[in-house]
Amino acid sequence: MPAKKTVRKTTQEYLSIAEIKEDCVIRKDGALSAVIMVSSINFALKSAEEQDAIIQGYVNFLNSIDFPLQIVIQSRKLNINPYLEKLRRLQKEQTNDSLRMQTGEYLDYIAELVKMGQIMTKKFYLVISYSVFTEKSKGFTSRLLEAFTPARVVKIKQDLFLKRRKDLMLRVNNVISGLSSMSLNSVLLDTQSLIELYYNIYNPITAPNQPLPNLQELKVEK
Repeated sequence: MPAKKTVRKTTQEYLSIAEIKEDCVIRKDGALSAVIMVSSINFALKSAEEQDAIIQGYVNFLNSIDFPLQIVIQSRKLNINPYLEKLRRLQKEQTNDSLRMQTGEYLDYIAELVKMGQIMTKKFYLVISYSVFTEKSKGFTSRLLEAFTPARVVKIKQDLFLKRRKDLMLRVNNVISGLSSMSLNSVLLDTQSLIELYYNIYNPITAPNQPLPNLQELKVEK
C-alpha cells in the first residue's frame, strides 16, 4: 500500500493577513489595521524643560487613545550597496583627477567602515486596528459570525469595508494629530509601502536581493 503523501501548508496559511488594499491591512479575523511610520527624537539631547514637555505630551497622547494601539520598533542592517554603486558611478563620471581620487578614497573608507561592523537602522511604527467587536451597534452574535467568516463578509460587503475604513482613518488622524503635538512627524503607509513592509518582515534574507516591483507594474491574469 503506497504511503500517503504529506501535504505541507504554505506560509500564507499561517499569516493573519487576508488582503492589503486601500492603505489597509485586512486580517483574517475581519479586523482592519493601518500602519503609521513615525520619526524619532533624541530625547537625551533635549533640555530638562523640553524633556518634561515631551513626557507630558506623551501622557496626554496616551490618555486620548481609547482603541488598540501597537508600537513596533524594527531594527535592520543598513544596506548601503546602492549608495556605494552611486559613488562608483560618480567616480567614473568625474572629469577632475583630484576629485576622482578623493571620491575613490571616500569610497574605500565607507567600504572599510562597513567591514568593521554592522551598521543598523531603526524604524518606528504605530499599528492602529479596528475590529468588528468594537461595533457596539451590532449584536454579539452578528459580530461573532462576521469575525469567523471575514473573507465572505469583506469581499461581498464592500460598503461595510468602506465604513470600517472610514472609522479606522478617524483613529489614524487622531493619532497623527497627537504625535504632532510632541513634534513627531508621521506618515500613513500606502498599499505599496504596506506590502513592502510585510514582505521585508517575513523575508528578511531574500528581501534585500529580491525587491518587490511597483504595484503598477504587476499584471494579474484573470
